[in-house]
Amino acid sequence: MNDKTVALSVRAAKLTGRVFEKAVQQLLRSMKKQKSRDSPQVYKGRQTVKQLVGQGAGVQNIEINDVSIKKFERIARKYGVDFAVKRDTSEKIPKYLVFFKSRDADALTAALSEYNAKIIKATKKPSLVSELRKNIELVKDTAVDKSRNKDKNLER
Repeated sequence: MNDKTVALSVRAAKLTGRVFEKAVQQLLRSMKKQKSRDSPQVYKGRQTVKQLVGQGAGVQNIEINDVSIKKFERIARKYGVDFAVKRDTSEKIPKYLVFFKSRDADALTAALSEYNAKIIKATKKPSLVSELRKNIELVKDTAVDKSRNKDKNLER
């Protein structure tokens, strides 16, 4: 246990409980501000490039051309990587630059391998919308055939 002594001086015509309470609250606020100035805030996960560079670790970057950057962000958070995403719109198809700390390189490698596996799996699997469109066309064709057969049966 640490014992700490604090000197508090209050200038007032009449020292009441309310005045003393406000003085103590103000003292606590100033102590909290002083503590926050001593230790800078450490950001985790997604952050701005400025915040990432301000942490003092070396920064590296990779380029991602895929538009599904949200999938990458979800996986990077899972692996605990501190990163910043910057969109490069100079070309027709936007590219994303992902900045990360150099000490997170191993975790980022694992995250990128999982991200690539998800992308490859998604490209192999046909989309649900295209499958539904094919099935709708098949059902339309069979519905037309049944109505024609029904009309023929009535004529006989």
